Amino acid sequence: MTSKRERATVNRVEEEGLDFESKRLRADKDSSPSPPPASIANPLSGLANNYADIDEEEHYYQREKGAVSENKNGVSQQNGHKYEGDDYSDEEEDSQEQLFGGRSRQVEVRKDCPYLDTVNRQVLDFDFEKFCSVSLSNLNVYACLVCGKYYQGRGKKSHAYTHSLEAGHHVYINLQTEKVYCLPDGYEINDPSLDDIRHVLNPRFTAKDVEQLDKNKQWSRALDGSSYLPGMVGLNNIKETDFVNVTIQSLMRITPLRNFFLIPENYQHCKSPLVHRFGELTRKIWHARNFKGQVSPHEFLQAVMKASKKRFRIGAQSDPVEFVSWLLNTLHADLKTSKKNTSIIYECFQGELEVVKEIPNIENAPFRETLRMPFLMLGLDLPPPPLFKDVMEKNIIPQVPLFNILKKFDGETITEVVRPHIARMQYRVTRLPKYMILHMRRFTKNNFFVEKNPTLVNFPVKNLELKDYIPLPTPRENEKLRTKYDLIANIVHDGKPGEGSYRAFVQRKSEELWYEMQDLHVSETLPHLVALSETYMQIYEQQQ
Repeated sequence: MTSKRERATVNRVEEEGLDFESKRLRADKDSSPSPPPASIANPLSGLANNYADIDEEEHYYQREKGAVSENKNGVSQQNGHKYEGDDYSDEEEDSQEQLFGGRSRQVEVRKDCPYLDTVNRQVLDFDFEKFCSVSLSNLNVYACLVCGKYYQGRGKKSHAYTHSLEAGHHVYINLQTEKVYCLPDGYEINDPSLDDIRHVLNPRFTAKDVEQLDKNKQWSRALDGSSYLPGMVGLNNIKETDFVNVTIQSLMRITPLRNFFLIPENYQHCKSPLVHRFGELTRKIWHARNFKGQVSPHEFLQAVMKASKKRFRIGAQSDPVEFVSWLLNTLHADLKTSKKNTSIIYECFQGELEVVKEIPNIENAPFRETLRMPFLMLGLDLPPPPLFKDVMEKNIIPQVPLFNILKKFDGETITEVVRPHIARMQYRVTRLPKYMILHMRRFTKNNFFVEKNPTLVNFPVKNLELKDYIPLPTPRENEKLRTKYDLIANIVHDGKPGEGSYRAFVQRKSEELWYEMQDLHVSETLPHLVALSETYMQIYEQQQ
């Protein structure tokens, strides 16, 4: 029989929550190595939900355990030297431990690892989103260098640790920190033979590398033995994303834009995922040490879908003119600083128009106003195609010189518009951009369907002289007016309106050769063939 006093003491201890022994038992139980988790019906529900809590829970019990032992012994003992079981998932917890005063984790670093010969570079692909293949989380993701799959964490309850035991794959790279570890042993591998994998994961360029890009004539060799030109690599068409591919290939020819995005320090202040994904894609396209001769713009497309609220998405064909307009404006909005309304986008593409607008008025004289407005691209109207067939019962494919349709911007030609209201417009270019984007309005939409104008536009590939055809502003003192342009990219539409596909002709500056690019297909072509296609959008570079 226990006395009343003893029972009261026990009750008080339980009420106040000072049951140290039970906490110690729980902590011991948790810190002991546990077997890999058994397969459960739905891996997402069991693993993903409580994965994030494992570390904090253990951390809490470890601290409690430390506090109990201190109270028991009456000696202040530091928790820093207890090195038992590495259940923490990643470097992120190291910083958490410093914040909360937990134990600091020591990871052994070795230069020799017996499993390095199991690394298989053929299966490594870092173009896709960095998500764990089991929990679908993007935190603390490691790539298995043996099979190429992504797994989360490296602690004893993590998916990477489990995979290392089940599959016998032992070498993993952290996709964020680029550190390589051997699991289940848990030591870090410091071996220079893995540097090529780090370069493919995150390509790096120095200012000197960037300067040499347009002088480089050397081909690179992929792991499968095929050759490719850095900057002239094919882009994977994930599903009806050729409108994105031709836009990217064309923008890669704009030297200042490319150089800006090759060095991440230029835009590290920017928090926009779209900017960083565009920079990553630029670095992968121009990298000379890729494992394969093509790049998949998957992560960039995901950022585009999110930023455009699914206006442009995988699996739905869109218009490259609309896409390039949206992309340039969005990149500018993300890159501009609060003080100045300027960015690399405006420095490359922005010009200025003078618009004279005349609105007819039945009662009084017409209302007339003159505006100055900036532009990033100029839209050109094609003459309507002939309605009737010729004597040979064949449709005549009409042709028009580029200079004829450029007259829209001579300040005298009147253009009738009906939206937002009926008006007569006159346009004159008052400032020329360094890079001029022209697009031909090939598609017209009526109440029933979309029509495509098949008119061919005859244009020069080199030395487009604007001053002969449109009046240009007088230059300031000590300033030369540059009016000659060279074509560097030409986007073409093949097939029916609303369907069909896009391809791009781009120029390689180091050799002044032209290449035709359609998704993964890259082939050299002749300059006169560039002008024989139904051009839809062109980028011209100002001669310096």
